[in-house]
This record gives sequence, structure tokens and C-alpha cells, in this order.
Amino acid sequence: MAHLEVYGLACNHRTNPVGIADKQPRLSWKLRSDRRGETQSAYRIQVSEGEAFEGSLVWDSGREEGGRSVLVPYGGPALQSRTRYCYRVKVWGAGGEESEWSRPAFFETAFFSESEWSGADWISFPLPEDEQGDEPVAYLRKSFSVAKPVASARVYASALGAYKLFVNGLPADDTQLNPGWTSYAKRVQYQTYDVTGLLSEGGNAIGVMLGNGWYRGKLSWENKRVYGDARAALVLLRVRYADGSEEIVGTDGTWKGSDGALRMSELYQGETYDARLEKKGWSRREFDDSDWASAVPYSHPKSTLVAQESEPVRVVDELVPVSVWTTPRGETLLDMGQNMVGWVRFTVRAKAGTVVTLRHAEVLDKDGNFYVGNLRSAKQTVTYVCSGEGPETFEPVFSFQGFRYVKIEGIPAEQIPGRFVGRVLTSDLRPAGRFRCSDPLINKLADNIVWGQIGNFVDVPTDCPQRDERLGWTGDAQAFARAATYNRNVAPFFAKWLRDLAADQQPDGGVPHVVPDVPAAGYNSAAWGDAAVIVPWIIYERYGDEALLREQYPSMKKWVEYIRAQGDDERLWNTGFHFGDWLGLDAKENSYVGATPRDLIATAFYAHSTGLLAKAAGVLGYAEEAAAYGELRERIAKAFRDEFVTPSGRLASPTQTAYAVALMFDLLEEENRRAAADRLAKLVEESGTQLTTGFVGTPYLCRVLTRFGYGELAYKLLERREYPSWLYPVIRGATTIWEHWDGIKPDGSFWSDDMNSYNHYAYGAVGDWLFGSVSGIDADEAEPGYRRIRLRPLPGGSLTFAEATLDSPYGEIRSAWTRSEDGRSIVYEVTVPANASADVRLAGAKLADVTESGQRLEDAEGVSDVEETAEGLAFRLGSGVYRFEASTAAPANAGAEA
Repeated sequence: MAHLEVYGLACNHRTNPVGIADKQPRLSWKLRSDRRGETQSAYRIQVSEGEAFEGSLVWDSGREEGGRSVLVPYGGPALQSRTRYCYRVKVWGAGGEESEWSRPAFFETAFFSESEWSGADWISFPLPEDEQGDEPVAYLRKSFSVAKPVASARVYASALGAYKLFVNGLPADDTQLNPGWTSYAKRVQYQTYDVTGLLSEGGNAIGVMLGNGWYRGKLSWENKRVYGDARAALVLLRVRYADGSEEIVGTDGTWKGSDGALRMSELYQGETYDARLEKKGWSRREFDDSDWASAVPYSHPKSTLVAQESEPVRVVDELVPVSVWTTPRGETLLDMGQNMVGWVRFTVRAKAGTVVTLRHAEVLDKDGNFYVGNLRSAKQTVTYVCSGEGPETFEPVFSFQGFRYVKIEGIPAEQIPGRFVGRVLTSDLRPAGRFRCSDPLINKLADNIVWGQIGNFVDVPTDCPQRDERLGWTGDAQAFARAATYNRNVAPFFAKWLRDLAADQQPDGGVPHVVPDVPAAGYNSAAWGDAAVIVPWIIYERYGDEALLREQYPSMKKWVEYIRAQGDDERLWNTGFHFGDWLGLDAKENSYVGATPRDLIATAFYAHSTGLLAKAAGVLGYAEEAAAYGELRERIAKAFRDEFVTPSGRLASPTQTAYAVALMFDLLEEENRRAAADRLAKLVEESGTQLTTGFVGTPYLCRVLTRFGYGELAYKLLERREYPSWLYPVIRGATTIWEHWDGIKPDGSFWSDDMNSYNHYAYGAVGDWLFGSVSGIDADEAEPGYRRIRLRPLPGGSLTFAEATLDSPYGEIRSAWTRSEDGRSIVYEVTVPANASADVRLAGAKLADVTESGQRLEDAEGVSDVEETAEGLAFRLGSGVYRFEASTAAPANAGAEA
């Protein structure tokens, strides 16, 4: 390896994005070095319209002094729309060594103005609805000629509904469910497709399948259309010939349309496909569309169009069923072995008119039979009517299912093996981290957290992917956002979602319970609406994205000011509806709401959001607002104490959640925090060393216990096998995170039919503690994006080994620890990426007992600022790979805050 290497180039957090509308994109890169303590002293960026760079250079930054390597704004002449730009980077190390140029990466711009849509207009093709009110999917096409050799060709496309684009009979790419789900009244995404290789000289054809998607789909538990009653498409093909001339083909009245084989497609209900009605080759150039009808114009503004912002939805994996069997009721079932989100692709051979039905479910009942009670009104059913023309292969187009089990009807069981495969669907976000330890059940829990994120990050962060409620609940998203950053690169995903949150925010600053907004869901609950402030701060902290923080700052401020305007005392939030500690185990019988008073939770989150807003103002240079909101936060905290804390420092509500949020958000007087933490620990122990928290308290419980010296108690909660615990569902066979701690009871019965999801990521927030405390990898807000890493590994419980890796904006971070068999020593292994540093604390360790690769710690290269404190050993690391040996094993209770 070269001593200093530049790799991992990204633009706006994405790798080689095609179709961005950012006139000043932000460029990032990573460094590799075989020398400890390597930092970047300077960099140089070149941007070109060709990979050769020489002769086509657009911008050369020249040598820029400094260590910045994440989200560096483009600083050259104005970029042109519809243009692909290549860029490369070289750097200089701390000692002046110059790297080679990196391998080029690229970004491609889309439209910079609405006028560039000239040549294409919205079109529609209404079709008669059936007796259930379902409209068949529309098929739209246009034939055209290519007269000369093609240099490049791009399609820019969007829809009111969901669309799939074809060129000459082939899909334009592998993305799914375009244009995605946004706040459609204000923001409709469009996608850019490179179709150069799909065109040929002579006759060509472009085709679009147009379904309901989220825009016209029947959403929420009310099964109603939320956004629009009509579907429409907008497509613009721009062909650039080798001679420099251009040609445009756009949607207009010359396009033709028809119905076809896809008779029904709804996100919740599934799809019905009648292969006897296939119009074979409908999107190919040779197809005879003389009997198709003309498309009709549709009036809709183009001003709402925005270029694709996050990674698109794709099929990212395939699962082969682990078994096929017959239930006690005689049902033929597939077991995918994993609760997944996506669909099944299958191949059948049967006579014409044979109906094959696939029904999808997450779990079986206690007798081993197919169970769909928890789906409520969602049918999750795929119906396929065979054409009888040999082997027939089908997979859904505009619907997806959440399932592990598939009930198959209509074909003999012997036709099933080898012909059915699960296709896993998600926003195609780059994997980030991995956690492993010595306990297989905890490893399975970590896997389940990831699978829950994969299944619920289908363009928006949904609460569940199976029943009639696949909505972007804000409370779930903010509770899980920190954990999510460890599993995937979620920066572009949450950036898109936060823009929709801001778009759907009410004029008074109120925030919907779900984003994009589905009005039936409601507005303005504490810990739900606070996603407007908490999530932007998390993205800033974990990715160093100051631009997104600046963009979202008005939304953050509006939310805090909304709370401030509620009630008679601007320091308390004791009015309005709140979900409270949703699904807390200390709830009264037949209640979903935990015992912690809702106004206590509301005021606590009010203080927390106000404090984060003050921090954001400080980062952005808004000094006066930083001071004002900092002062407001302190007044809210005092009002919290006056209202909810006794003179002796006890919380008036003695619940785990009350103590967890009060301590997490620093709402108690400093001299009372230790006693409060002791009381929280006692509450946990008195409950039988089990948690009683719901959606609000659970994300903070282990973090607070660890912070105040009760790490071993946190480990006991983690390792608990009995209900309620994180591992109880694992023992019951869970492959994702459950909505309820006892979604399936020990006797095999269900918590309820009403609200019982088996893929619900909120309680997966414990993943934040696995990475951030067990392995100890966390970000430092003072130098965000892991420029300065906080490493606080916490050996504890019965674990003998734990390891986490994280692909941070600066490169891979690794933290691992292993206990010796006799328990008298621990080996810590740490990797710090180049151009970053780490502040390490080894709890309970003494300087005399720690060596690095056999050397005294003070003499080890890359180690500095060594300090022995009452809490343990603290020191700073430069980049590099390290191995520390501590001859005494400290308990997880060591290192508590005073």
C-alpha cells in the first residue's frame, strides 16, 4: 500500500450520484496511511468534464491548506445542468508527503430550472375502476426514431403515483417504487436514467407502467386515498448525438396508453396479475399500438419537482426459502427463514386460467398455522392468473409485503421447491457498521436490529412494513436514529425525510405525527414532533453535515416556538395530546400509555429540543439565538424541577422512564443526579431486574445506567432472557424487532391482533448502546463526523469478547476487547482512521497495568495526553492500529460520572 492513499470519494454523502440538482455539491474523501498519527495538512481537488482531466478541467482548487476532507463545497465556476463531472483528489500528509491522485469519481447534474422540462408535459390515462374501486395499472408508450450515432441519452421522469420506466423492452435501471414518497403538495421527486446503451439507430420505444404507489394509494388504517385521485406521468428523453446535436422526446398527447395484465396494485393489499391479458412486447419498438388510445393532458405544476435526494429503493438481496411444509390446517407454506420486506418472485407452469395465490404473514399461531390477524385490513396478497404458455415468472411491481411465511394456493406442492425466491427491498444505503460479541443471542439481536432497519427504511422511516399503517412515525424515527447511523449511511435518507418534515410542518410550527403527513394521524406530540430537532442534530453529530443543520434550523426553531406558545407558562408543556411513554410496561390495564406523566415527558423533551436548538445556533454562528435559547433551556429545566422534583431531589413520578429522561437530558441539579441514578437503579432492581420502559424511556435506559456507573446493571438488562427483555423475542424465534416486548407470549398466544407488529425498530434503539458503550464507539459533537472519536469500551456482563466496526466519514473505526480466560486481563484493539483522532478511556484501568503492543503507554507511538483519573485511564490516539493490554479487568461499573 502506498504510504498515503486517497479513497472513498463521495458527493453529498453518495457514491457517483446521477441526477443531482445541487449547484454547489459537497465532496468528501478518505485517507489510508501505514503510519500512525497521519493527518492531512493540505488537499487539492480537480473537477473535469472528462476522465482525462487534461484539457477539460472545470475547476482546480489548487493546494488548500488544512485537514478538511468531509463535505468540502465545490468552489469553481457555475456548474451546468445535465452534465457529468468527474473529480479527483490528492492530499499532503502531516510531514509534507504528497499522495497520488485518487481514482476519479463523478457526479451528474440534473435540471437547475423548471424551464428545462420544456418539451414534456404531465399526461394521464384514466381507466375504469372495478367493483372494489381498484383501477388497473396503466401502460403508456411512445415510438420514436434515432437517426444518428448516439453520444449519450438521459431520461428525466416522475409520476403522480408510482412508475417503472422501460426502453426498448428493458427496464431503464434496477430502481423500484419511483418517484418515492414525499410531501407531494410541495415536493415530487424525479429520477435521472442513463439509457445510452438501450438505444439503437432506427426505431425505438419508451414505455411507462403507471400505478398508484403512495400518491394515489389507499393509506393509513382508514384505507383512504390521501394525496390525489388521478395518476399522471412526466417523462423527458434527451438524446445527444455524436455530432453534437440534440433531440427531445417528451410526454404529450402523442403518447398512447392501455390497460394490461396488472389489474390491481396497492401497497397494502398486494397485486393481481392476469397473464392472459399480457400485451407482449408493449414497450418494444416493434409493438403494434394502433388500437391503443391517446393519453390525455394533466394539469399539475412542475415547480414542485425536485431531483432524487436519497439513495433509491432497490432489491438488495435474495432469500431462498428454508422449508416448504403443510400446516395442521392443511395449508402449504414457505418459510423464508427471515422476517423480510419485499416480495416473492416465482415461476409456475399451469394451464390457462389457473389462479395462483400468495398470502404473506410474519408469524404462525401457537398451533403452527398461518396467521394474519395482526395485518388488520392489509391483505398482502399476490394473485397470478396463468396464461398457460409454458413456464411463467412473476414478481410484484408496485407493492411490497412484510413477511416470513408465504401461503401458496393454486399449484401442487411439488412445483414449489426451487421456483420461489424472496426479494429483499430497501433504500439502497451503504452498509456502515457491524457488531459482534461472544453471546450468539446478542449477535442475533444485533442482526435483528439491522433487518428491522432494512425493512422499515423503504424510502421513508416507517414504523412497520406489514399492516395497514406503514407510515413515517416521527417518534419511532427519532428514537432509533442514533442506532440507525451505526448500521447504514443514513445521511441522505434522513436529509430527504427532514425536508418533507419541514414541508409538512404547520404554519404555527406544529409537526405531524407521521412524515410525509397523513392528516388522519394527527399532530404535535412530545417526543414525536421533537424529531424536527433531534434528528438534524444527530445527522450533524454523526456526519458533520453543517449544511443540513443550517437548512433545517428554521424548522427546528419553529417547533420549539410552537411548544413555547402552548399553555399559560412558556416554561412548561402541560397541554395538548401526547402519546406519552408509548407501550410502557407500567401502563394501566388496557392502556397503551406508560405510567410516566405525559406533561413530565413533554416538558423534558421541550428542554432537550431547546438545548439542541441552542447548540445548533452556536454551530451556525447565530450567537444571540444560541444565548437566548440556552437561557430558555435553563428556565425550562428549573420549571421541570419545580413541577416534577421534590425538594429532596426525588422525581414525583417514580418510574424508570421519568428518571431516564431527567438524567439523560440533565434536568436535575448536579448535586442530585447521583442519588437520582441510584434510585433509577433501585427501580430496575426492584422490578426484578427488568425494564418497564416504552418507546420514550427505552432508548435512554442503558445509556443512563452506564453513564452513572451502573454498567453491570445495564448488562443484566441486555442479557436477560425472560420476558420482558431484548432477548426474549430472540429466544422466541424473532428475526426482527417486535413492537411489543411480549408480541408472542410464553404460551404461544399473541399480545393482541389490534397492534402487534413483528418488525418495528423502535426498541432496536439498544443498538446505539451496543456500539456506543459495549464496544465504545461514539462521535464527539465538538469535532463531528468522527473527526474526533470517543472510545469508551465497556467490558461487562458475561461477555468475553465484543467488537464493532464502523465505516465513518473518515474511514473504518474498530473497537474490540477480549477478556482472558482467568478474567484478570483484557486486550483492547483499536483502529483509528487517518486524518482522525480518538479520545480513549479505559474504565478502572491504571497506567502501570496498561501496555501498547508490549510498550509502556507513555512511550507508544501515536499515544499522547495520558492521564490517570479516578474513573480510569484517559489518553489521546492518532490514527493507526493499536493493541492495549490491561492486566486487571475493570468491572462495567467503573468510570461513573460524579
